[in-house]
Amino acid sequence: MNARFSRAFTLVEIMIVVAIVGLLAALCMFNITKARATSQLTGCVNNLSQIDRAKFMWALETGKGAADTPPDNELFGQNAHIKKKPACAGGGDYTIGPVGVPTRCSVLTHVLP
Repeated sequence: MNARFSRAFTLVEIMIVVAIVGLLAALCMFNITKARATSQLTGCVNNLSQIDRAKFMWALETGKGAADTPPDNELFGQNAHIKKKPACAGGGDYTIGPVGVPTRCSVLTHVLP
């Protein structure tokens, strides 16, 4: 009896392992992309809320009404309500608007609830 036993992996076994690893990597990338979009939305909504609170405080301090729009230099800056103008994590731009109108982001999915 002269049987030889090989301890190497066959090509099929290696291909199965590579396919499983590729499938797991694809699932991870999907979840990472989804988590990134969720965190961008959360950050942007928090910025919108912070800007709206600053607009309200500006109106209270200056005696302005809901139709008045605060200038950027009175909302953002060293001696203002917010030290630095926040930027949307999703790459959008903020439209400040009057005190009585919610601040908007140019990314359509980023809105205050």
